[in-house]
Amino acid sequence: MATKAKPGLRERKKQQTRLAISQVATRMFIERGFDHVTIAEVAEAAEVSVNTIFNYFSTKEELFFDRGEEGVEALCRIIKERREGESALDALHRVFRQVVKGDSGPLRVQNMKPFIATIEASPALRARARLLLEQSEARLAQTLIEETGLQPDDPTARSVAAMVMGVWWMLIQDLQARVLRDEPDSKFRPALLRLGERGFELLRSGIGDYCLRKKSPPPPAK
Repeated sequence: MATKAKPGLRERKKQQTRLAISQVATRMFIERGFDHVTIAEVAEAAEVSVNTIFNYFSTKEELFFDRGEEGVEALCRIIKERREGESALDALHRVFRQVVKGDSGPLRVQNMKPFIATIEASPALRARARLLLEQSEARLAQTLIEETGLQPDDPTARSVAAMVMGVWWMLIQDLQARVLRDEPDSKFRPALLRLGERGFELLRSGIGDYCLRKKSPPPPAK
């Protein structure tokens, strides 16, 4: 398997600048509220020009959701990397369990609360979150079309993507509400897992083994 080339020095510096701007902006947005901070104030605090900020971020909302593209691609990546013998739903269900049970690392809910609270307090950020959800659904449908080899206008892929995103969004909203209520880990994990298991059970009754990755045939005997 080919290894991904490491970014050059210039690209690394650009990534560092982008991250530095984002960290300053996020701190200001959380402390003062998204709608009460201007791009000019972020630029001054980050010691860059306003034009520099717009070189890295097209909108103020993108500056807050600086990892929005990763979120849009998250479910697609899980499906593309599904194991042999796994369907799209199998892979999503497996990763959901790993995350909620802590098998893939802890859910740092203490870090989530200020971020979530900032979104809830801003109509602009709530609208942006909804847009990211719509983009995620569109990308998921496209990935399913690519992985199944069906036609671009295939209605099954769009239907499956809409169903999956409906359950996924429900789980995100439930987690966010529990984080804002300061529910202890011992309470929110079992509750979220129970909700997710029921959601995936219902999805499986409708989707089944759609987008199954077949197992590779064994090598011929010598």
